Amino acid sequence: KDFERRACSVTKMEFLKLPFFQRLESSERILLAGAGGGFDIFSGLPLYFALRNAGKEVHLANLSFSALSATKAERLSPVLFKAEADTAHSNDYFPEAYLSIWLLEAEKLEVPIYCFEQTRVQPLAKAYKILVEKLKLDTIVLIDGGTDSLMRGDEVSLGTPQEDIASIAAVSQVQVQQKLLACLGVGVDSFHGVCHSYFFEAVSDMAKQGDYLGALSLTKEMPEVSKYRSASRAVFKRMPSQPSIVNISILDAIDGEFGNHHSTQKTAGGELWINPLMPLYWFFNLEQVAGRVLYLDWINGTETFQELGTAIENFRKLCRPVRPWKEIPI
Repeated sequence: KDFERRACSVTKMEFLKLPFFQRLESSERILLAGAGGGFDIFSGLPLYFALRNAGKEVHLANLSFSALSATKAERLSPVLFKAEADTAHSNDYFPEAYLSIWLLEAEKLEVPIYCFEQTRVQPLAKAYKILVEKLKLDTIVLIDGGTDSLMRGDEVSLGTPQEDIASIAAVSQVQVQQKLLACLGVGVDSFHGVCHSYFFEAVSDMAKQGDYLGALSLTKEMPEVSKYRSASRAVFKRMPSQPSIVNISILDAIDGEFGNHHSTQKTAGGELWINPLMPLYWFFNLEQVAGRVLYLDWINGTETFQELGTAIENFRKLCRPVRPWKEIPI
């Protein structure tokens, strides 16, 4: 009877595990990588602390908007740099280095942030392959601050697709055991004209295929969220004129703000939709996300930023009809 009770208890606990975390149980060396540039890696910090607490070896990377060539960061490839707490630089904008400083000062952790220059698919894929070999990675989790990475290409607006799709296409070419995507910040892309009805449609499509791996809500009581908040605020303080609209919006939503709430002058004059869905992580198999992208073949061979932008523009010119705006009937 004791054995049966224990077996029943294990079965019940299995119900409480998201498929995403079940996938990560066998992972030993994980890379969390910001997909869309700027502050996207900050949206992965709750996962970083949770996975470390679970005993995983976790590394951080980010598609960077920083002027990396103007810093003393170690260059590992033509487009890959290693930023650390003591990396000398004169950049006003360098969130990766400032995050490394915070991790050292607040958490006593020496954590380099691997930075990818704003480049296109082939150079980025080569840089990811270098990291897989260097760090002996078995898992890559791309982090999207927002949800426009789920747009397939024929929607009324794609948001800011260049960086997200470059990361998705690059990682889909890398040989590693697991490739996953985590999105945080439903609603934040309304600032860039994204129709969120198509995001929910994408989630449904992924669910049909078995590639939607669940959702997880962040709350202010979670220790990992407290560290995410502290790290973000510390870096915003170092970069007062360039805070992250995405992460400020997510943190405001976690605090219970709603609607057209502004915590930074950077959004003055625009209309925001701070809402309780923003603090939800949405998890997916990355290969299938890439497979939905209608213009993937158009960009896979691109070598420069200009080539990628041109490829997306050319696809959009030929993509007819573009699916119109759809209101969410709730």
